[in-house]
Amino acid sequence: MSDAQHADLSALKINRNAPVQAPSGGTAWGKIVTIVLVLALLGGGAWWFMGNSSFSAIEVDAVTATLSSPAQQNSVLTASGYVVAQRKAAVSSKVTGKLVALNVIEGDVVKQGQVIGKIESADVEATLQQLRAALEVAKADVENAKVEVDDAKLDMERKQQLRTQNAIAQVDVDNAKARYNKATTFLAARNASVKMAEANARNAEVQVENTVIRAPFDGTVLTKNANVGEVITALGAAAGSRGAAVTLADMNSLEVEADVSESNIERITQNQPCEITLNAYSDKRYRGFLSKIILTADRAKATVMVKIRFNERDERVLPEMGAKVLFLKPDSDQQTLNEAPKLLLPVSSVITKGGRKVVYKITDETVKEVSVQTGTVTDSYIEITQGVTAGERVVLKPTETLKDGAKITMKK
Repeated sequence: MSDAQHADLSALKINRNAPVQAPSGGTAWGKIVTIVLVLALLGGGAWWFMGNSSFSAIEVDAVTATLSSPAQQNSVLTASGYVVAQRKAAVSSKVTGKLVALNVIEGDVVKQGQVIGKIESADVEATLQQLRAALEVAKADVENAKVEVDDAKLDMERKQQLRTQNAIAQVDVDNAKARYNKATTFLAARNASVKMAEANARNAEVQVENTVIRAPFDGTVLTKNANVGEVITALGAAAGSRGAAVTLADMNSLEVEADVSESNIERITQNQPCEITLNAYSDKRYRGFLSKIILTADRAKATVMVKIRFNERDERVLPEMGAKVLFLKPDSDQQTLNEAPKLLLPVSSVITKGGRKVVYKITDETVKEVSVQTGTVTDSYIEITQGVTAGERVVLKPTETLKDGAKITMKK
């Protein structure tokens, strides 16, 4: 047996009463302090994280400040449509030919009968000159026939007198009468020839006039459809030809055509007052009235077309513009309808705080407390005269816990 096997193992017993020996570099209290600091830092970080995370954000509802006119508050129905000219024409010539002159461009204002353009007319003008010459010949033949009638009449009267004196035979009188009757008939034929020549000349004049393109009514040129040198035809069916030179519209006939659902048609009546707003100029309101309800429905869309006429309009109203129509209550006060639009918010979005009215504007993911000045109040809405602009979002029904700069999330 080795020496290691006979070693005394009693020396390995742990003495629990011995003092604790601190390791080099610190004491046990130092280790405790270090642990406490670490825990404090971890707790502070957790508190900061929780305070700045979405878990602590306040859920709110948002509402947008909008401009509302008195007409919107008195409307019974809203519809959309387009501005349409009731008098509109694609103006062309009555004959086919090459366009040799076009005197207007887009936007020009023309009067009824004004010459817009001209088709080449050398051939029909030559025909007109020829027929006018034929008319002069026919008139000359009439004059010759008149002379013949006068001569035959004098000869007949002279022979009738000689016959009473038995100076000539009866056959001479009869021959004179026959000559007179023949001359009278020839004169009548010459007069008929003049009438026919006049009709032919007028027809040629019409053909020449048909080469002139005139405005059918007072209007404005919307589009120029052809250029000088192109062939114009009334039907536009020939290859390489144009069907119309220009398109005209009578701006005084502009109306809004809109579709109204069948289920809402009983809410509107003839001559009902309306407010028209163009999509291009949302800040301008036009007064109008329901001028016509078309007595047929669109089966595919289940709508009825209505036409709204302007009471007044300006040069900004153009054909084919999109428009929104508010059908107003028949007893609406016209003076009230002319008032400017008001900026409105729900009453529940404005609260009193420290003697002042405030709202909470939403900016990104936080709110800002803003003082506002208010005007008229209805059952549901309050007018904002200062502090908020149209389009800004504010908190609906803010709570007491909501503070300036608080982090928020939108309710789903």
